[in-house]
This record gives sequence, C-alpha cells and structure tokens, in this order.
Amino acid sequence: MPELSSRYARALAWLDQRIIRPFYTDRVRRLILQSFPFWIASVLTGVVAVGYEKVFGWAEEISFAWLERAPWLAFVLTPLAFGVSWLLVRQGAPAARGSGIPQVMAGIELSNASQHRRTAYLLSLRVAIIKVLSSVVLLLGGGVIGREGPTIQVSAAIFRAINKLQPAGWPQLSRQIALVTGGAAGLAAAFNTPLGGIVFVVEELTQMHMARFRMAVFTAVIIAGLTAQTFLGPYLYLGFPKIIPVAGWGQLLVVVVALVCGLAGAVFAKTLLWLGRYRQRFTTLAAQAGWVLGCGLLLGGLAYLVGREGVGTGKPIINRLLFQNDGATPWYLFPVRFAGMALSYSSGGAGGVFATSLSAGAILGDGICQVFDVAVADRNLLILVSMVSFLTGVVRSPFTAAILVLEMTDRHSAIFQLLLSGLLAQGVAALIDPHSLYEHLKVGFIRETGEQERAARLAPGAPAPAQEPD
Repeated sequence: MPELSSRYARALAWLDQRIIRPFYTDRVRRLILQSFPFWIASVLTGVVAVGYEKVFGWAEEISFAWLERAPWLAFVLTPLAFGVSWLLVRQGAPAARGSGIPQVMAGIELSNASQHRRTAYLLSLRVAIIKVLSSVVLLLGGGVIGREGPTIQVSAAIFRAINKLQPAGWPQLSRQIALVTGGAAGLAAAFNTPLGGIVFVVEELTQMHMARFRMAVFTAVIIAGLTAQTFLGPYLYLGFPKIIPVAGWGQLLVVVVALVCGLAGAVFAKTLLWLGRYRQRFTTLAAQAGWVLGCGLLLGGLAYLVGREGVGTGKPIINRLLFQNDGATPWYLFPVRFAGMALSYSSGGAGGVFATSLSAGAILGDGICQVFDVAVADRNLLILVSMVSFLTGVVRSPFTAAILVLEMTDRHSAIFQLLLSGLLAQGVAALIDPHSLYEHLKVGFIRETGEQERAARLAPGAPAPAQEPD
C-alpha cells in the first residue's frame, strides 16, 4: 500500500505540473485537483459494478440450472452456500454482512475528525472483497438477494481508499463527501439510474446541504454511469413496458395498491429487525451455525417446492410480469419470496434487499390485480406502483423509489402515479414504524464499530490505533 500511494502521488504531481498548472487559473486548478481523484474512483466504480453484475448474473443462472436439473440438491447446496457465505463474513469482515447501505450511512456519520478511524471497519477494501464473495456464494445456493446495496458499499469503499491515497498537501474534499459521492455513484452504476443516485443521496444518505457536494456527486454519477454504459450499452434495467393510462376506478386502485404494498414493505422491514434481534440469542459458534444452516434448509425446502421463481434476485419475475404476464401467477409466490428474502438476509451473509423488494412488490401488485379482476393488459402501471410502494415501505425513500422505477422503465407518463404511490406508502409505513430499516441498522453498526474499537484497545499487547491523516 505505501508503494502504491507513492506511485499515485507521483502521477498526480506530474498531472498537476505538466497539464493543469500551465493552463488554468488557481481557482479552476484547485477545483480540478479536488475532483480528479473522485473521477478516478468513479471510473473504478463503473468497472467494478459491471464486473459484479456479470458475476452476479452468472451465479443466478447457475442456481437456476442446478435447481431445474436436480431440485433435491436444494436440501444440500442451499444450506452449504448459506454456511460458506456466513463464514466468509464472520471470519473475514463482519461489517460485510447484509445490504451495505446502513454501513455507508454509519460511515458517513462517523466521518469526522474524532471518529473517522472507525470507518475502516465498515468500508475498507477488505470489506468490499468479502462483500462480493459472500453475496455471490449465497446467490449460487439460491439466496433471495440483490447486488445493488452491496454495490453501494463497495463503491463507498473505493472512494474512501482513493481519498486516503491522496498525498499530503493535495487539496481534498472531505471524507464525508467522499463517502456520499461513492454511494451515489454506486447506485447509478448498479441500476443505470443517474437521477436515482442523486435523489438517493439527498433523501437517504445525508442531511447536509446539497450545495456542499453537488458538483462531486453529479460528476461521479455521470462518470460511473458512462463507464458502466461503455461495457453494457445504454440499457434500461427493465426495458419498456406498455402502460395504459388509468382514470376513475383505476386511480382508486392505484391508491389501494400503494397502501397495501407500502404496509407490506414496512412489515417486511419489521420482520428483518425482529429476526436480527432474535438471532442475537445464539451466542456460541455452534448455535450460530445451526441458525444459518436452518435458514438455508428452510429456503432449500421452499426452492424444492416452488422452483426457480422461489430463488434469486427476482428480476426475471418482474420481466415476466411486465412483458409476458399470463395472469396466472400463483398466490403463494409472494409469501414464498417474502420468507426467502427474510431467511437470506437473516443468515448473516452478504446481500441486498433493493432488487428483491422490487420483485416482491411486483408479485404482490399482480396478486391484487387478480383479486380485483384487472385485465392483464391494464396491470403494468399497477405493478410499477406496487414496486415503488413496497420498496418505499422497506427503505422509506419514496422519491428515490419512484425515480428508480421511472428510470428503469422510461415510462414518464406514469410519473405522477409513481410519486403519489411513494408518498402514500411512506405515510402508511410510518404507522408500523416511523424509522426505516436502514436507520435502525445504521445505529447498530455505529454501536458495533465502537465496541470493536474498544475491544481492540483492551486486547493484551494491542498497538495504539493507527492515525489517518486529516
């Protein structure tokens, strides 16, 4: 790492002396020098996000293949994958478990002069590597997880590392802005949704005034997104579903779907929190391993009974409902996916809930359409509304959810229904819990970093904590 830092410093010095200083005023030069490391981090984020997406897609296809060829393997491979994923996190980086967004939120809060050392526990490159490995293993075994939250944590770790490599005297943006910008770039690259990344920062990651970091966020989102598009092309995450405008009774049904799905999302978040608290009862290694293998065995049973639609990210299910809906989605698919998401997240491995929440919302929305006998041709708008509402119920970011779904589908004609559904879901979810899943988990990670630091300080013969340069 010192050698890499030295080479990086020499490269930056050459750039400043030969290219920037001769042609720009001091003010413009300082702005470029501040931004250039973030541009490097944005390119790296785009490349890593594309690679992660490719590996994740490969792992999901592998899980579909073995499940279709020999369903009984679910009773062996799923518990095995859960166990390996958990062990990777437990032994390699405990902060790599779960989604990754609460860790970024905690890191942003700790990015001050007195506590910034703690962010290494949450957002080091080691954590990022373990995050990717654990989530891929879990998905290979049929885990019901997504990669979007993990991509955000990996991106924040990249930005943190690049920010640390800057030589002394180099004009820097703050550590906090580095992590905020990394989160935005990660979401934009994961979903190909630049506006969603910007709104996510404002709504979820920070309460700072936008003027402090708008240029850093905007440029990082653009560069990370363009880098991803260089490899993947200007794709839409979900394509162009056909939307038929609604009026009268249809508008009322939008409200019903938003309220039901927002409520369901909030219940799911409470379920994850309850399972997390319950799991803390298991303090010995054997008991914890038993919990993890039990989660894997239960999901394996569901996968054996339901097949490929009971495992994975759920993106193929969304595509089927939006483009090839036969109107016969079984009623039990939503509770199976709900349980699979809860079991996968609570196993202790790495994996997010963004994509899986969108798929759960789509399934629930289609089920409501079946109850009200809505024609298949008229369901797409309600399915998009249900996706926004369920995700909002979980993460409590209605505008982020609405903008994400809008950018994934390019259906601008539905913008008002999507925004309305997000606000309605936010309101009904607050009746269950005024705080989001991520806010609860963020508090836990902040506490955990403090406990980890105290334990390291009290360990016999432990060296003093390393000081990072301000």
